Amino acid sequence: MQNYMEQQLFKTLPYKTIAEVTNESVSYIQARKDRTIIPLKTRWKKFNRVCCGGLEPNMILTIAGGSGSGKSAFANTLETDLIDLNTDQEIVILDFSFEMLSYRQIGRKLSNRLRRTTSELYSAEDSIDDATFTKVKEEAERIKKYQIYYIDTPSTVENIEKTIDYFHETIAKDKWLIVILDHALLVEGDTERGTIVDLQKMFIRKKKLSNTSIIQLSQMNRNIEAPDRINNPSSHFPMRSDLAASDAIFQASDFVIAIHRPELLNLAIYGVKRLPVKDKVYLHFLKVRDGEPCILEFNNELKYGNLIETESTTSEQKVVFNNKIG
Repeated sequence: MQNYMEQQLFKTLPYKTIAEVTNESVSYIQARKDRTIIPLKTRWKKFNRVCCGGLEPNMILTIAGGSGSGKSAFANTLETDLIDLNTDQEIVILDFSFEMLSYRQIGRKLSNRLRRTTSELYSAEDSIDDATFTKVKEEAERIKKYQIYYIDTPSTVENIEKTIDYFHETIAKDKWLIVILDHALLVEGDTERGTIVDLQKMFIRKKKLSNTSIIQLSQMNRNIEAPDRINNPSSHFPMRSDLAASDAIFQASDFVIAIHRPELLNLAIYGVKRLPVKDKVYLHFLKVRDGEPCILEFNNELKYGNLIETESTTSEQKVVFNNKIG
């Protein structure tokens, strides 16, 4: 009490003693041991394992990828999994869907559930039959029960922060709030780099709110398409420098994942270990809090917004490309 009064008197920054912080650390370890704090699971066991059990509170997870890599589809499925596979938790998702109109996000969820491509659902060629449309309406009724809130009008860092604060204190009060932003480059601001830096600072503040997790999507540049990268097995993979404002994003994030489809680069084999390419998607964990970078291999089913875990022994590589991560 005396310390608090002195802090108020001298207007210092709030501080804690090492004893207080140590007690917090032991309490967290105890809670994980007793399963009173349980990370949110996804359908991908290897993904959960690398992420220390799944999505934790007070975490910033960055999903990066080039245009057409499938990062938005992957995040859409991840969003649904967090609700479907963690029914013991009250979860509220605030989705800043700046790249895609929100009704198309729902189209992707229906595609994943019905195993029909969005082109089929939208009758791009032939109209869907009545039986399929009945299933669409049935699944839509189930989806309506989710506590997901969409904002698809791009705005500033300040307005995003105000909205997060509002949800944390009202709609998501005493619940687990998951904030998803797709994607960082679409946030409004004076300069691209300055806006991303401000966004990361804001996310660091918000992840410290109780029961709050942040998932942000980030665009990657096209440097990986350069001939010297494509033709070099030690460098035709995502690197830290391929992310826009990579330093700010890496410093803020607990996990940075680059989703990559080497097939799009017309590669026959992938990396010095000659990994398979056809119908493959690789998740490159470029940053792993309290762990080592690694690469996970999946079979590609992104047309339904899904990745299928492989049984391959190469699916969890600690060192695949000379451990060069940018």
